[in-house]
Amino acid sequence: MKIQDIQAIQLLLASPKKIAIIPHRGPDGDAMGSTLGLYHFLIKNNHQATVIAPNDFPNFLAWLPGSETVKIFEKETEISTQILEEADIIFTLDFNAFHRTGEMEHTLAKLKATFIMIDHHQKPDDYATYMYSDTAYGSTCEMVYNFINFLNKREDIDKTIATCIYTGILTDSGSFRFPGTTGNTHRIIAELIDLGVENTQIPVLLFDNSSFSRLQLLGRALQNMKIFEEHKTSYMTLTQEELDSFNYVKGDTEGIVNYGLSIKDILFTAIFIENKDEGIIKISFRSQGGFDVNQFARDHFNGGGHSNAAGGRSEISMEETVQKFEDLVKKLTL
Repeated sequence: MKIQDIQAIQLLLASPKKIAIIPHRGPDGDAMGSTLGLYHFLIKNNHQATVIAPNDFPNFLAWLPGSETVKIFEKETEISTQILEEADIIFTLDFNAFHRTGEMEHTLAKLKATFIMIDHHQKPDDYATYMYSDTAYGSTCEMVYNFINFLNKREDIDKTIATCIYTGILTDSGSFRFPGTTGNTHRIIAELIDLGVENTQIPVLLFDNSSFSRLQLLGRALQNMKIFEEHKTSYMTLTQEELDSFNYVKGDTEGIVNYGLSIKDILFTAIFIENKDEGIIKISFRSQGGFDVNQFARDHFNGGGHSNAAGGRSEISMEETVQKFEDLVKKLTL
């Protein structure tokens, strides 16, 4: 981050401000961990801060400290809009384009507040006055840790803030398996553990707290898996009917896509999930090695993300979407 930007932000935060903090739509562990970690830091420094999520976050993140204070824009639109309009500063975390906030996009575009972006995705839009944007980092939470250090406030990181940051690093790094995990990532994790983070309990809360119906849904996704050995690719599908039959709740499909990469010699995988309410097929892509799923998602499925983890969407039927994917895969050389 530029020194002059850090100094300007320090000056901005030198006196109490009204601050809104926003994650992307469909917030995951990194989005909620980073926003809540920053929220606790700002509250600690006498600011009036509020996290406003575009829509609900998964139940497996509801234990995060401060999650009960989060405003959900699609449910509390009037009060959320008022908070946004009255804010002096708006932090946008773990996304870099307003369209990633869904229904909030048009509200954000009209605001006159100072925007500060902290994000690790590619090709950021230029809406922010101050940008801390770097694709080299495996998580926005790691960047929030650095951001607090930039402000010379490292001593403010307590167990509560550390717990939020740890959660985002753990989830977005694939439990430290993804390429963005560095030696510095582990040094930060070590410091967070020294601050009291319950590193043996958090993975249980995140990953080992499934309902029986979620496990059945996972089983169905695995049953639906198809493999293209020649192209080192796999994919899974889940229709709306299948989601409904296994009592789907938000967050139940989190992480299922990764199973497609657990097969020997598979380098590219995807999961296609039907959402009839929105009239779309939601897609997650994962890869190992040099295949860039960010570019693949941008080119073919109205999406994007990281080189080895990205998302997309399709507004045609499941059958047509899968056929399109298969046709594209057959042209790949991995």
